[in-house]
Amino acid sequence: MGNLEVNDIHTSYDLSQVLFGVSFTVHQGKCVSLIGRNGVGKTTTMRSILNLTPPSQGSIVFDQTDITGIATHKIAKLGIAFVPEERQIFPELSVWENLDIARKFPLVGSATWNEDRVYELFPDLKDIRNRPGGVLSGGQQQMLTIARGLMGNPKLLILDEPSEGLAPKVVENLREQIRELKKSGMSILLAEQNLSFVLALSDECHIMEKGQIKYSGTPTALRENKKIQEEYLTV
Repeated sequence: MGNLEVNDIHTSYDLSQVLFGVSFTVHQGKCVSLIGRNGVGKTTTMRSILNLTPPSQGSIVFDQTDITGIATHKIAKLGIAFVPEERQIFPELSVWENLDIARKFPLVGSATWNEDRVYELFPDLKDIRNRPGGVLSGGQQQMLTIARGLMGNPKLLILDEPSEGLAPKVVENLREQIRELKKSGMSILLAEQNLSFVLALSDECHIMEKGQIKYSGTPTALRENKKIQEEYLTV
C-alpha cells in the first residue's frame, strides 16, 4: 500500500490563498515530484496533506481512507512520514537517540525498519551514531532526518527539498539512497527545485506555479520540453 490521492485542494494562510485546486496521485512504489521555483506552493501542498495547514476545500485520501482534516499525529500513524526542509533533528541527542525516539511498530503492508537496516542504507550514520545531532554536517543531518522518518515504518515518505544546500557529491549519494528506497517499494512524494535530481528519481513530474499544477508529465517528456523548463523553472 502507500497510495495517495490529492483531489482539488485549496489552501490559505489567513486571508492569503496559496493553493488553487491542486490534484495528483502517488501510487505504491512510485516517486512523484512537485517542481517549481520558491513560493509556488510545493511546501504548502505537503503541509495540507499532513493537516499542518488544513485545506479549505478538496479531499486527501490515503490507502482508501479520507484523511482530510484528521489530526497530524493520526495521519503519521497511518503510515506517512514527513521530512521537512528545515530537518528539525534534536541537536542535543545523539544520532542513535534521534533514531530511537522515532521508533514505531510496523503497520500491515509496510516494511520493518530498525537501526541495522537504516545503517545499511546510510552507512555514514553508523560511524557517527554516538555523535550529537547538532554537530553533524548538512548532509549528515539530512540522512539522519530521512532515517528518523524510516524508523516509523512508513508506507509513504514525503520529502521537502532534500537536496537544498548540500554539496554536489552529497546530493549524488542522497539520490542513490532515495532510489534504493523506491526499489524497496516505498512510495515517495518529492518537492524539489533541482531538476536533474528530480528527473533521476521520478515516475511523474508536476510543475507548480502560483498555487496550481501547470504541467504534468514523465521525466523523459519534461527533459525534452525545453519550452516548459524555460517558462516555469528558470530563475
